[in-house]
Amino acid sequence: MKSLVCSLLLAAAALTSSCSKAPADTANVQNLNRDFVTAWNSRDTGKITGMMADDITFVQGNAHWKGKDEVGQKWVSATIPTIANLKTSVSSSNTDDNSTYEAGTFSVDVQPTAPGEPAGFGEGNYIFFWKKAADNTWKLSYAQLEDLPVQRRN
Repeated sequence: MKSLVCSLLLAAAALTSSCSKAPADTANVQNLNRDFVTAWNSRDTGKITGMMADDITFVQGNAHWKGKDEVGQKWVSATIPTIANLKTSVSSSNTDDNSTYEAGTFSVDVQPTAPGEPAGFGEGNYIFFWKKAADNTWKLSYAQLEDLPVQRRN
């Protein structure tokens, strides 16, 4: 009888653990976005593009780019030399089993593009949407930035 009770308890424990989510299955959007911001501020384009889904969409004003190659070239590689000190402030976020998002405001230091040009300060709104990939890693699937005109630094 004792052996039957032990077997039933072990079976119940195995069933319970197989139905519960492993911590790695659930996204922590704050960590994903912190890693993205850290990579951006370190100017690590390889890490940034490695965090992007193959079918990523980027939207900013009239710019609408699709796919890791296009977004990597036209957003990341083209703007990372002139953007520093990216900071975000979260207004909203949510996570489910296969997706997570964070939205809020951002601020950046805008570096001069040529000697003698002034530095600037930029700010605006952002949305980063992440999806779980087939290999269970989380990839940036959609990024939208809506920014105000850059202000000149004094």
